[in-house]
Amino acid sequence: MRTSAIPSATDFPAVIIAGGLSSRMGQDKSALPLGTLSMIERIIERLKPQVAHISVNSNAVPPLLLPQGVTSFPDSVAGRLGPLAGVLSALRHTSLAHPDKEAVITVPTDTPFFPTDLVSRLVAARKRNDEIAIAHTSGTMHPIFGLWPVAIADDLEDFLLSDDKRRVRSFIARHPMVSVEFPVIETKAGPFDLFYNINTPADHAEAERWLALLETETP
Repeated sequence: MRTSAIPSATDFPAVIIAGGLSSRMGQDKSALPLGTLSMIERIIERLKPQVAHISVNSNAVPPLLLPQGVTSFPDSVAGRLGPLAGVLSALRHTSLAHPDKEAVITVPTDTPFFPTDLVSRLVAARKRNDEIAIAHTSGTMHPIFGLWPVAIADDLEDFLLSDDKRRVRSFIARHPMVSVEFPVIETKAGPFDLFYNINTPADHAEAERWLALLETETP
């Protein structure tokens, strides 16, 4: 079914997926400092101009400290079932908190340099409201950077509870998907993928170096 009117990017709510165990980092990545901000604060600041509302999917105890107006909620299914559980939780939360919205943006909590036009380009790429729009760089999928139709929530829950591997790509393949290609940017230190992902202490140290470099190159 084609949409009768194409909504603007800022019509959509967004959910930051922060429900993982951060096992390779050894501590909660959301609270990890990066420059003068925590990782979650940096993600929120980058996302805020792009969307209508921001929430965080987090299982942290005690709860994350979040800026005023940013709410959090835990996984809607038990068992820490991986990133797709975060996507499902985002869909369920959106249907309750924003029942007039047909889709939700998701971003992970550990990829702080994502493009400032992420949401507008994901929204513009969809031609039908049953499509999932997913960010790619040089053909590589970044599956948690996506625009997801709320209507797929029941199918996602069935998949989570019946598929032992629970691979994000396998679930996406069950539905219409549009790939949205983002360029690698050129810097004085060489090419840089804005979807740089922080999983380990070494990744974090490298991210600090990139942050300092990118800040000096910003006009």
